[in-house]
Amino acid sequence: MAEEPTPPTRSETRERLWKIVFEAETRAGKAFDVILLWAIGLSVVAVMLESIDSVSVRWGPVLKGAEWFFTALFMSEYFLRIWIVRRPARYIFSFFGIIDFLSWIPTFLAIFVVGSQSLLVIRILRLLRMFRVLKMVGHVRGGSVIMRGLLASRTKITVFFFAMLLLATIMGTVAYLLESGQPGSKFENIPVSVYWAIVTVTTLGYGDMPLLTVAGKALAAFCVLLGYCIIAVPTGIVIGETFNAAMNRQDETTDACPSCGVHGHLLDAKFCRRCGEKLNQRETSHASSRTGDAEAT
Repeated sequence: MAEEPTPPTRSETRERLWKIVFEAETRAGKAFDVILLWAIGLSVVAVMLESIDSVSVRWGPVLKGAEWFFTALFMSEYFLRIWIVRRPARYIFSFFGIIDFLSWIPTFLAIFVVGSQSLLVIRILRLLRMFRVLKMVGHVRGGSVIMRGLLASRTKITVFFFAMLLLATIMGTVAYLLESGQPGSKFENIPVSVYWAIVTVTTLGYGDMPLLTVAGKALAAFCVLLGYCIIAVPTGIVIGETFNAAMNRQDETTDACPSCGVHGHLLDAKFCRRCGEKLNQRETSHASSRTGDAEAT
């Protein structure tokens, strides 16, 4: 008499769900993520359509029902991810964990705060998962390079920001002295003049505050030319060096940590770059095999 198959334990069930929810290597995992991406896209479209008065009047109940359907779907998926990971707190406070939480909580906030349901468009950030689903590793690495470059340049960016603010304050004060006494002048005070200087130095040029004196027009021309020199040259030289250093780092995999769910580990990584949890042997061997294939080619 054949023995009945033993039902899977909780750990086995979590492992199977892990491969589907967090990994895109299997057919089921890729199908899950593709369906999720479609749901995210449709939910964002529904929120946008609801903001159009003519559409909301005619299709309001349908859009409201779709909103609650997607909210229930994303909320269920969020708690499912919490149940699957080994360390839920790591996932909850990770980047994607916060985005996943914000993708459904505004619907409930709208019950108490009118208009907060518009925040549901933040769901579009979840489409970042498509780079992993479609195996667009180059795009993932490109995004990581940008983030690392910005983080490494944060001190230089801070100094540059305050230097630009100081320059705009000086230029705005000079413009106020030159233009404030003219009939019909819009340079009523120094803060408004500083606003004009910021718009001019950054070459936006709204044209809402025309200059009336010759000296003021000369100052505006000087601000525009100075803005080109200050913005273009330091950006290419100072920040560009940091980006070049970030691009020279090793390639990353799309494997997820079983503890916190974060991606972007190096090919030979054995521990998670965020929480320090040991990566699955399957992931490690998979990364090693890909490294060997790359060396063979």
